[in-house]
Amino acid sequence: MFEREADPTTNLLPQDGIVNYYGKIYSQTDANEIYQSLLNSIKWQHDQAVVFGKTIETKRMVAWYADQPFPYRYSGTTKVALPWTDELKAIKTYTERQSGESYNSCLLNLYQSGEEGMAYHSDGEQELKKHGAIASLSFGAERKFSFKHKQTKERVDLWLEHGSLMVMKGATQSYWLHRLPPTKKIHTPRVNLTFRQINSIEKK
Repeated sequence: MFEREADPTTNLLPQDGIVNYYGKIYSQTDANEIYQSLLNSIKWQHDQAVVFGKTIETKRMVAWYADQPFPYRYSGTTKVALPWTDELKAIKTYTERQSGESYNSCLLNLYQSGEEGMAYHSDGEQELKKHGAIASLSFGAERKFSFKHKQTKERVDLWLEHGSLMVMKGATQSYWLHRLPPTKKIHTPRVNLTFRQINSIEKK
């Protein structure tokens, strides 16, 4: 666990990728306001996944926003991006300034309680810029986040705080899996914004 004060210049991964944790980039007051606003203003929908040819609906809710109506395919389904809200655009600009990276899209996740999580996976979809940065902002419940190396099985855990920023970049998605483990100890929601760089829309 990384209980020391966050240092964004430190790579939390021992090899084959880069993960920087910036800690809380928003004040408690600002984080609280953003959290409440996102819960109410975002066009949340239950996520879907295709498992053994059958489409299932998950408890987790998602939303997909971007510069353009980018299609984004994962778990056997395709989503088309909505235009930015003013609030999301402001959050994106602030995240770009903090991380020194640029983003053109954002996948938002809403976990209603600790019992909702995400299994080990990597964000390796074709639409994503190869080795591009993915900025993960957390609001609401503090949750544990885990990385596992695909070959060595080495694991790295950290806690994502309310109003905090984590950035994954370099070869991280090629060599590491990540997950949000479920827990029965947390009963309040968490909103997660993952800013990404999507390649240009495919030519028909």
